[in-house]
Amino acid sequence: MAQSMFERYGGFGKLHKIVMSFYDKVLDSDVMGSFFDGVDMRRLIDHQTKFISQVMGGPATYSNEMLAQIHAHLAIDNEAFDEMHSLLRETLEEFDLEPKDIEYLISEIKARRQWIVRDES
Repeated sequence: MAQSMFERYGGFGKLHKIVMSFYDKVLDSDVMGSFFDGVDMRRLIDHQTKFISQVMGGPATYSNEMLAQIHAHLAIDNEAFDEMHSLLRETLEEFDLEPKDIEYLISEIKARRQWIVRDES
């Protein structure tokens, strides 16, 4: 039986490190940083680690409806969404994920744009 991407890259332990590095970039971003003022980052990193693990074939499950509900109050626009996946791509490259796996992850996240972006301006 073939390993999932989640298993190939070391499971939750490695993903947690990737997500922590990603949020270091996000918090420094002029476009995205303000979205996280007052946010419990430990909790957010835990949730994001589980979400990315799901996309990689891991055990967590987030429905598109859950994504919409979680992000509804944030008024995330297309610029912030694009910045997010750009920073995620950069982080995944720094952690030496295979280019085909990076493309897959980014495409899966982009496919969820309609449940995350609220301000289509």
